[in-house]
Amino acid sequence: MDGKKIGKFFDSIGDFFTGGDSIPWCESDIVLGCEREVIAAEKDSSDEFKSECRLRLAWALVHSKRPDDVQRGIAMLEAALPSTSDPLQMREKMYLLAVGYYRSGDYSRSRQLADRCLEIVPDWRQAITLKKSIEDRIKKDGVIGIGIAATALGAVGLVAGGLAAALSRKK
Repeated sequence: MDGKKIGKFFDSIGDFFTGGDSIPWCESDIVLGCEREVIAAEKDSSDEFKSECRLRLAWALVHSKRPDDVQRGIAMLEAALPSTSDPLQMREKMYLLAVGYYRSGDYSRSRQLADRCLEIVPDWRQAITLKKSIEDRIKKDGVIGIGIAATALGAVGLVAGGLAAALSRKK
């Protein structure tokens, strides 16, 4: 990756750590750079370096704006999780899975994983921020759902009232 792309990558991570309540996005050029890095690492690098490259790619994929990238990231992380023995790596992968599920709209699964991360490290700021984002999104979707239902009921009531008035005038 060239310097400008690496700068964008770290800026998006930095934005996350500044305490904002949003999860950072990753541009497709960062994903492409991470994919190239994984391919290069597969040739003749240590297992630890390969693992680091794959984790960076997973991070980029689940933070991507493209739904198919997010799904690839989820699949990558789910495949890697069972063979992970290091608790720190396990926590990171669970967190990234939670982000992936959040991005894909599976808020229930995302919240479960964020809760598991917080069981391991209760004051982990990233997981706390993610959980807050999940809960805010669930609340927002609930309010929108209630608004749609209320509007539909109002429209039905208006039509029923209009029909009743029309029928009473005919008599």
